[in-house]
Amino acid sequence: MKFISLKIFKTILLFSLYAFSSLIAQSNSSTQFRKIENKAFKEGEKLTFDVNYGFITAGIAEYNIPKVIKMNGRDVYKITFGVNTVSAFDVLYKVRDRYETYLDKEGLFPWRFEQHIREGNYSRDFSAYFDQKNGKAKTSGGNYDIPKYVNDIVSAFYLVRTFDFSKMKVGDKIHLENFYKDKTYPLDVYYRGKETVSVKAGTFDCIILEPEIKEGGLFKSEGNVVIWLTNDELKIPVKVKTKIIIGSIDAELTSYKGLAGEIKSKQK
Repeated sequence: MKFISLKIFKTILLFSLYAFSSLIAQSNSSTQFRKIENKAFKEGEKLTFDVNYGFITAGIAEYNIPKVIKMNGRDVYKITFGVNTVSAFDVLYKVRDRYETYLDKEGLFPWRFEQHIREGNYSRDFSAYFDQKNGKAKTSGGNYDIPKYVNDIVSAFYLVRTFDFSKMKVGDKIHLENFYKDKTYPLDVYYRGKETVSVKAGTFDCIILEPEIKEGGLFKSEGNVVIWLTNDELKIPVKVKTKIIIGSIDAELTSYKGLAGEIKSKQK
């Protein structure tokens, strides 16, 4: 009887281990994430812009991917975007804006987002952790349901850089979703055609995109933003035109480094 009991016990134990391993495998498969091919950017990329208000250089803007870190056990790009007015313009309208997004390296979706706005007498701070496994956004205001692979405004920009626009027609759009504060907003990006643009960094053949931003844009005021990207695999932003509370500004590329490849759209 002891032998039979021991044999039965071993059988039950082996079956339990098998069932447990099966549950683990199912759990892992349910949390697998997408993989997106990315030839547009990499760690070390740094893009610098003059921010012009009319004929005046009012500030400096910078996109930067300083490093790759681990978050939730995955490789994640730390991406920063900052805008600072120059000292001469601070007297008129001082800006110190900073954004951070933590972008999954394989899936190109965000895990965390921060926004710190300082424009004139106005200030705004916001941060969100995106639980992409369970479909929740966690902020200081509470927990909110989010669709899978939801974006913030910065992560959406880097994701769009990986898209192929070669077969798109003027007026075609790409639909994304952007979470901000306590809600997910539609973020439609319209293709507006092609144009050659000259800035301090050179002359580039570009595609033109116009994202329709409902909330959580880059700068205090929401509204139209037009972006000129190099017409090649890198899709580097060459020029950005956007409205702010006191008019509109143009950001034009002045320098770049740490690119993922050659800028084939640059004219010699």
